[in-house]
Amino acid sequence: MSAKADDKGFIDSSTFNLPFENIDTDQIIPAQFLTTTQRDGLGKFCFYHWRFQPDGSARGDSPLAGYSAQDQRVLVTGTNFGCGSSREHAPWALLDLGFRAVISTRFADIFRNNSSKNGLLLVTVSEPVAEYLLANPNHRVRIDIRAARLEIPGFGNVDFPLDAFAAHCLAEGIDQLDFILQHEKDIARHEQRAPL
Repeated sequence: MSAKADDKGFIDSSTFNLPFENIDTDQIIPAQFLTTTQRDGLGKFCFYHWRFQPDGSARGDSPLAGYSAQDQRVLVTGTNFGCGSSREHAPWALLDLGFRAVISTRFADIFRNNSSKNGLLLVTVSEPVAEYLLANPNHRVRIDIRAARLEIPGFGNVDFPLDAFAAHCLAEGIDQLDFILQHEKDIARHEQRAPL
């Protein structure tokens, strides 16, 4: 099941900035941690080489130093986030680390599809919006998922592209399989009426 929005389709959170372009999926979760099909626990491997030394000790110069999973559930990053190889583990790891949404000017297509199907909201914004957020770290924002609107105090409201089905699933905290299973009785009735 996907991560549910805070309150009936809203994400209300401070932002955390990673002001780097072309962050690829191997940086989000390195290949050596792709041996599991379980989503839980992948957060400890998220941005692993940015957070830890080769011996497993914490890096003092980590760009994720100071990140608070409780308070900063919206990641703001440079353009072309999620490029590189396809891996569902990337959105799983981001969600397990505590992020519920990522804001950028551009996302890699495969990463966008994987994120939408697994409950991570991607918010595509214009350069001026991204520049404002990157210049104002730890900024409180509110995302209305159903309306596909990002509310930025001090800047204004910004609409972003999000198809209706993805918005419904993200707001309800369900994935595509959950959506189908909600109609299990209807499917069973149809199968009884129209046998193969």
